[in-house]
Amino acid sequence: MKFKRAVKYGFCAGVRIADKKVKKFARSGGRDGGILGQVVHNERVVSEMAQLGVPTLESMGEIDQGTIVFSAHGVPPSFHREAQAKNLKVLDTTCPFVYDIHDEADAAVATGEHLVFIGRPDHREVIGYTHDRDPSTYHVVLTVEQAKEIDWSRYQGVKILYQTTLNADDYEDVARYIESQVESASRADTICYATKENQDAVRELGADAEVDLILVIGGRQSANTRHLWELGRELKPCYLVHDLDDLDPEWFDEVTTIGITAGASTPDYMIDEVENEVHRLVSARC
Repeated sequence: MKFKRAVKYGFCAGVRIADKKVKKFARSGGRDGGILGQVVHNERVVSEMAQLGVPTLESMGEIDQGTIVFSAHGVPPSFHREAQAKNLKVLDTTCPFVYDIHDEADAAVATGEHLVFIGRPDHREVIGYTHDRDPSTYHVVLTVEQAKEIDWSRYQGVKILYQTTLNADDYEDVARYIESQVESASRADTICYATKENQDAVRELGADAEVDLILVIGGRQSANTRHLWELGRELKPCYLVHDLDDLDPEWFDEVTTIGITAGASTPDYMIDEVENEVHRLVSARC
């Protein structure tokens, strides 16, 4: 059995920094707070943080003292003000790319442009961009069909921004449709290249004649992990692995080379565990 890992996979720089910041906080004695939402979308990482003494919180109302950790996905600006009003300490692990989008959106609104976020309205990153804004100043769309439901003649200028866990190339048709409807439409240069590189790399695995199937490893709530799986299954037999229990020995019958990739919130040790478990399963069937 041979494994071939994608050229790019796993933790992006923003997630790696967030992970290190929280672990450093915990190991320095931090036991007086919690993380607002999952620090990254990976259940193993969340469990690891809880074991270190930094649990996940569902809302700001769950903490009245100590330290609040804001995740890599970012939060609405009002959450910072709420933390200050409660005299909470803040450990901010927001990805720099996310802050860039906040800044681009604020600058566009200041010049009278209408905001269009290409992304999922229920994703925590997008909620961070939109929660504090007047609903009349923005739309969130993901498909051309959704874009066609909007009366674009109402807007003299539009700024298009992307959820960082998406590959902008995959939503080119959405952006082009908006641009065809609004003469003064422009795109913010806030693309997260780690997302694009991971997705390009899984396409390379799929095009590799030596690879028989692909395993995509990541958390159940990770949007970018699921998208890697969606891309991979178009090219080869491809399976989404959230934990070792998801592995089915029958997948590997007559397979000699397995392609491996992982979402941006997947730590390296999870990938090693999956490879070791596949070896064990295959050996047990021989």
